[in-house]
Amino acid sequence: MVNESPDTRPHRRIRPTRRGRLLLLIAAVLVLGVAAAVLVPLLTREPKTTEQARSLVIPEGWRASQVYVAADKALGEPAGTTEKAVATADLPLPAEAKGNPEGYLFPATYPVTSGTTPKGLLRYMVDTARSRFGAEHITAGAQRNNVTVYQTVTIASVVQAEADTAPDMGKVARVIHNRLDRGMPLQMDSTLNYALDRSTLDTTTGDTKIDSPYNSYEHKGLPPTPIGNPGEQAMVAAISPTPGPWLYFVTVAPGDTRFTDDYAEQQRNVAEFNRNRRSAGTG
Repeated sequence: MVNESPDTRPHRRIRPTRRGRLLLLIAAVLVLGVAAAVLVPLLTREPKTTEQARSLVIPEGWRASQVYVAADKALGEPAGTTEKAVATADLPLPAEAKGNPEGYLFPATYPVTSGTTPKGLLRYMVDTARSRFGAEHITAGAQRNNVTVYQTVTIASVVQAEADTAPDMGKVARVIHNRLDRGMPLQMDSTLNYALDRSTLDTTTGDTKIDSPYNSYEHKGLPPTPIGNPGEQAMVAAISPTPGPWLYFVTVAPGDTRFTDDYAEQQRNVAEFNRNRRSAGTG
């Protein structure tokens, strides 16, 4: 900038004529119009590159540990990051959960971008579960069965782990309710598998003696938490189990799950299951 000496001559105030004022107003409107025309594209301009969201698929029945591993991979985070995020994510879980999101990481397909964080993803899953599980038919079904919604989610998680088809889910749910009503231990292998962090069809006598609150052979009632994240079919089965007297079931072959209230018949079915397993192992 060049500094000039101020002009000391008296100034004459120049007043624009009425026509001049009109011309100035028109000019100002034109200038503002041009400025607005430039500003609007700046505010609405699309990014030069649009990121394509990726999909993270959480299957029905996955345990929280499996969800954490998949989330870390999808987000490109070091192993263990998502699990650690649970402690500070302030998840909207029911009080019964005591901060454990097992059962509330709702199985679905979630969009993932570079801006997705472990905490944000966990909240999305839990919010989805709370929305689905808080539906009127779920809460009404839980009340009808004299259990809480959280206990219903726990029942559904066992159903999800034990049954492969919707009809079988309804029957497995009935077995659970019948056993609970009679004060019988559930004796579900799926709860042992959860305690031992495995998935297997082979359960030994030693397995049934392990010291764990998830050992439903030794402890009556439901396990302390869900043993996985159930889908909607399993939840429907949990609130509306198929009517029946069954207390036992075993899948003797793929597609052939047998339900009974007779222990002797159950023993025969189990023997057939074991024969089929041995044949498959030597075939």
